[in-house]
Amino acid sequence: MGYRILYHHRTQALDGQRVHINAIQQALRDQGHEVLEVSPLPAVESAGGRAVPTWRRRVLQSVAALTPKGAYEALELSYNVVGYRALMSAIRSFEPSFIYERYALNTVAGVWASKRAGVPLLLEVNSPLAEEKSRLNQLLFHGVALRLERYALRRATGVLAVTDVLADMLRASAGLRNGRVVTVHNGVDPDEIARRDCERAAARAELGCGDDAVVVGAVGFFREWHGIDIALKAFADLRGAAPRATIVLVGDGPAVPDLQRLTIDLGLASSVTFTGAVPHERVARHLSAMDAVIIPRAVEYASPLKLFEYMAAGKAIIAPRQPNLLEVVTDGHDALCFDPDDVAGFRAVLARALRDADLRARLGAAARATIASKRLTWSGNAARITQTFERLTRGQQGGGRS
Repeated sequence: MGYRILYHHRTQALDGQRVHINAIQQALRDQGHEVLEVSPLPAVESAGGRAVPTWRRRVLQSVAALTPKGAYEALELSYNVVGYRALMSAIRSFEPSFIYERYALNTVAGVWASKRAGVPLLLEVNSPLAEEKSRLNQLLFHGVALRLERYALRRATGVLAVTDVLADMLRASAGLRNGRVVTVHNGVDPDEIARRDCERAAARAELGCGDDAVVVGAVGFFREWHGIDIALKAFADLRGAAPRATIVLVGDGPAVPDLQRLTIDLGLASSVTFTGAVPHERVARHLSAMDAVIIPRAVEYASPLKLFEYMAAGKAIIAPRQPNLLEVVTDGHDALCFDPDDVAGFRAVLARALRDADLRARLGAAARATIASKRLTWSGNAARITQTFERLTRGQQGGGRS
């Protein structure tokens, strides 16, 4: 018998957040559960594409662009009234077993509805948003945001953090007991990724990569802090040792114009391909063309979606040696790691990957095996979600089953 799950989020972005939202809902449905989404903008659009200019999206984008950050925070707070009413209406008609909410800054509607209706709430947390946005100078009322974040964490039935590092941060910040916080990393659909293996030759031809080229790639919405500039400079230093190597950067982002100028300055214009934004369903096709993939920098508490996609694609991964990533990969077994601030170390492991095809094949095969052995999949995550609900509410169940 399946559960009825009320999935609440406030996300309108078409990036990895949308991938996660859609994939978790589908995985829960595939396991026999009913899922009802409650959101200002339901997750019906594909990740990675251009936003469909619906009237709601036009309004929200205009508000976000024109409203000062303090006033926008007030609008986020006001959403709680709208979200609470929508959740209570859905609870009355849908009678959910539990609410699953993707945490958003200044959002406590899920907690309110959970307490009012007596429905358990699982809160998925992907980052410590109050501290993160304050550090980026994106908050005026940091104290309010931090208090509301702690309020939501303490009153949720359970908290699902995307890394052990983040779980420890949340426990310390909100004083949570260990049993109420579990780690559920990002995931991937390995079968969907693997199905694109047969497209390797066509994808390489489409990207202008020769049959004998060593293709190094990265996927993402590129920002300055991702460190792609470091990778380009290291690549330029190694050109003499790997003349047939090329780089493919899949995605868009604010850093792309500067990166394009840097490729020209480094004399790499003919060796670096920028694909621009692509729908998420085409990412696996581009991955099939690659031999090695890079993560020059990573947020210290994050669970990068691309890491799991790289692993499922069987690629040799070059990544920083930091605790959140080492929860998933093992240096020398299914990834080549370097100290995060060691540019020379990054260049050295990149050189190893460029010159050693056997090493690339071994790392890629091991990465694929890790996905399977650790069940780092969307279906595995869906099972962890329902198991967490069952553990935390054992002895209290009985209603809300379909």
